[in-house]
Amino acid sequence: MNPLLARLGTGLAQAALAPPPRIAGRVLRYDGLVVEATGIPVSPGTLCRIDTETGLAAEAEVVGFAHGRTLLFLDQPKAVILPGARLTVVPGGQDAGVGPAFLGRVVDAKGAPLDGLGPVPARASWPLNGVEMNPLARTPVERPLDVGIRIVNAVLALGQGQRIGIVAGSGVGKSVLMEMIARYTSADVVVIGLIGERAREVGDFVRKLMQGDAARRICVVAVPADRSPLLRLRGVRRATALAEYFRAQGRQVLLMIDSLTRVAHAQREIGLALGEQPTAKGYPPSVISLIPGLIERTGPGLPGQGAITAIYTVLADGDDTTNDPVVDAARAILDGHLVLSRRQTQMGLYPAVDVPQSVSRVMNDIVDPEHRQAAARLRQLIAIWMENRDLMLMGGYAPGQDNDLDEAVRLWPHIRRFIAQDIHEAAGFAATRADLIALVGERT
Repeated sequence: MNPLLARLGTGLAQAALAPPPRIAGRVLRYDGLVVEATGIPVSPGTLCRIDTETGLAAEAEVVGFAHGRTLLFLDQPKAVILPGARLTVVPGGQDAGVGPAFLGRVVDAKGAPLDGLGPVPARASWPLNGVEMNPLARTPVERPLDVGIRIVNAVLALGQGQRIGIVAGSGVGKSVLMEMIARYTSADVVVIGLIGERAREVGDFVRKLMQGDAARRICVVAVPADRSPLLRLRGVRRATALAEYFRAQGRQVLLMIDSLTRVAHAQREIGLALGEQPTAKGYPPSVISLIPGLIERTGPGLPGQGAITAIYTVLADGDDTTNDPVVDAARAILDGHLVLSRRQTQMGLYPAVDVPQSVSRVMNDIVDPEHRQAAARLRQLIAIWMENRDLMLMGGYAPGQDNDLDEAVRLWPHIRRFIAQDIHEAAGFAATRADLIALVGERT
């Protein structure tokens, strides 16, 4: 062999084995949260480590570019960063570790364990921003998913691959309803993202849920409210990436994000810090584009894959479900919503699902005609009773004036027992269907 060719081949082999070059830059400006740097030509989503005065490196994520500089958002605000501090790129920052080892575990936004059980071995990696799918190639939503909640299975049945919101104010039983669904659902895998919640509430939720055999199919990604907005966004993307991985494995996945509103708040903080102009209620345009981009990653998969049934909680400030931009954006893109009623909580009626205000847009496609007719009749009776409750309490109702109202009054004790469900009680889909038909069929 020609000596020159031999040397060339050896050089190429050594170059292939050599580690990739480390990309580094320098800090030009820092305001306690946003870092402007130069010398790091990388794309948004890339993670970087920044040298600090204390010697402990701070992590930041590239979020954009402006005036020839790279903009980064810190994981931990107020880090002790000096002018000219060195930045280095962290490999793999745009991917999330995934695998069956995450089941039964509680991790943070970076995939680090929070449960004290040691590192979680990742079998593979998945893009944090998901994998784009051809919408026409996705399988249809045509089979119900048993969530173990009687009123939902009866009149607001969810399909495998449906996306739905739980719209509620504070203190109306949202977390308890989520806990019951996670425990009693028939889904193969449950991925829960606790984003922006109080640390105490996160701890209580995990302690109650991660017990017994049910915990073996549950993965929790927890990012409390005191973490940076960047970590809150990475947390919801990590949870969604885990759900996408299990869907690709052919599993039926239930993804629950609590809450979509806190995710929107995190994006609002980042957008305003980067100079975006606020619009309705202070939300910049990036928030409105974030919500559909996140939700559309869920749903049915391709043929041979599973489906992600997604439940997002949406906080309604002051119980206002009509004038909040996040509520409106979520309602427009989701396949239905469950509205929780403070009035029903005051009546001691749990789960406090306001049936007349709630809707499942795929129910008519996934249940049989008898179930559909019985559900419509029960919705009608509940709406009639709720609308006339105050009138009856004031003595303004006389039997015989309205046959439907007479029927609603007569059946209300039975309806109330049907709606009410203890936290330790599971209500299967088949049994709920039979009880529903018996309730509105035989007694009418």
